[in-house]
Amino acid sequence: MDKSDIRWNNNFTFLISMIGSAVGLGNIWRYPYILYSNGGGSFLFVYLITILLFGVPFLLLEYSIGFKFKNSIPKIFGSINHRLEVIGWFIVLIPFMILTYYTTVIGWDAIYFILSFFKGWGADTNNFFSQSVLQSTDSIGGLTHIVLFCLISTLFVWFIIWFISHRDLNKGIGKVNKALIPLLFITMACIVIYSLTLKGALLGLTTLFTPKWSEISNPNIWIAAITQILFSLSIGVGVSTTYSSYISKNPKLTKNAIIVVCANCGFEFFTAIGIFSILGFMSATTGIGIHNLISEGTGLAFIVFPQVLNVFGDVAYIIGPIFFLCIFFAGVTSAISLLEPLISGMKEKSGLSRKKVTTCLVLVGTLISVIYTTGYGSYILSIVDQTLNQVFVIFCVILEAIIFSWFWGLDKIIRVLNINPATKIGKYWMLSMKYLLPFALICLWISGIYNILKTAGFMEQIVNLIILLIFIIVPFILTSFPSKSAENDNSELAKI
Repeated sequence: MDKSDIRWNNNFTFLISMIGSAVGLGNIWRYPYILYSNGGGSFLFVYLITILLFGVPFLLLEYSIGFKFKNSIPKIFGSINHRLEVIGWFIVLIPFMILTYYTTVIGWDAIYFILSFFKGWGADTNNFFSQSVLQSTDSIGGLTHIVLFCLISTLFVWFIIWFISHRDLNKGIGKVNKALIPLLFITMACIVIYSLTLKGALLGLTTLFTPKWSEISNPNIWIAAITQILFSLSIGVGVSTTYSSYISKNPKLTKNAIIVVCANCGFEFFTAIGIFSILGFMSATTGIGIHNLISEGTGLAFIVFPQVLNVFGDVAYIIGPIFFLCIFFAGVTSAISLLEPLISGMKEKSGLSRKKVTTCLVLVGTLISVIYTTGYGSYILSIVDQTLNQVFVIFCVILEAIIFSWFWGLDKIIRVLNINPATKIGKYWMLSMKYLLPFALICLWISGIYNILKTAGFMEQIVNLIILLIFIIVPFILTSFPSKSAENDNSELAKI
């Protein structure tokens, strides 16, 4: 077998791919709102502490596990105890299910990229997004109505993902990340630099960064910081473990983790400056209070930002395409990473080629995505997104922390981390992994379940039940199949 199919050709390819995974849609349209709504400048202090206590330690855990075992996540868990293989399949199924609606959102962005050349959204951007683009309805009968443009754009995104992912590791994922990540940073820098020259930029930045120190004692602020870190760094969904399993030799795991965290945090901080400078301009130009303009997620990208472009003048025909292109680049680099854990697992389980496995998974994912391209799809998307991120992802992080900290042994992981360290890893990291991180995440997980149960209506309960059944049945089915892979020679299990 060609080693390029299963190993990064150098450390830079691994590093740039990890940055591509981390820098996604949430950095552009979620972080600025989280920063503003959770104390502004004071949130930066909380965010830094949580990164040091939770983000970096868990990223180091996933890097070291992937490098030491050099196998897919299901096989890693199965090698510890054959009964644990089902947990591995449970973990890799989560990013795949996230991808099924993530592609639809990227497809929306592709539509807006085209519209941005002639401001095709009109004056009422809210109504245009909900009625013209999504053709959204609160009736379950909307499932029978497929929105053609959403379907076409989603199919286009899935084709791009297949085209990249079915190729050898370095010719596909590695090559694309080397091209798109620098372009992403350059294009976003252009937007931010221009935004700082706008009238009202200072108003936006003052609104964003004015600290509310009294909020630091609010537990919700710390919960928001931890959630953003898990979401942004793709922790707990197997991406970091899978990517690090492709490292062949001379690991710089600690140094790489620090670089990825710094690049991710720097990008989202830089983006927040640009977004709020533009919102400040909008407020100063229209007289609308900046607090009334602030939104997150699709509301910011597809409703508020088109409103801003409407008052930008002719420069909007440059800034608009660049902005939506940034979102597209960030979405694609993250999307290909979300598919990779399941590709790795299915390759080892089935013994099939990367091309065949990728093609099959893309076909299955595309069929699921059709649900989100219906008139009822955006409503289902919001339910699935909330449940997966607030319950299932956090549950996976808890499982990984407990299994590897308490049952397998952190002493073995420390030996891997300290092979070629930028800094020595020792007892403080072990304390965080064994006690601090599991306790905080269990509290966060319980809170997420409580919020969903408290607010869920009948339809939400039905969708959540379907999700739960999928994550119970599918992992057990995949576990029951005999493994046909002969790639055990790549594993370091004999050295454990």
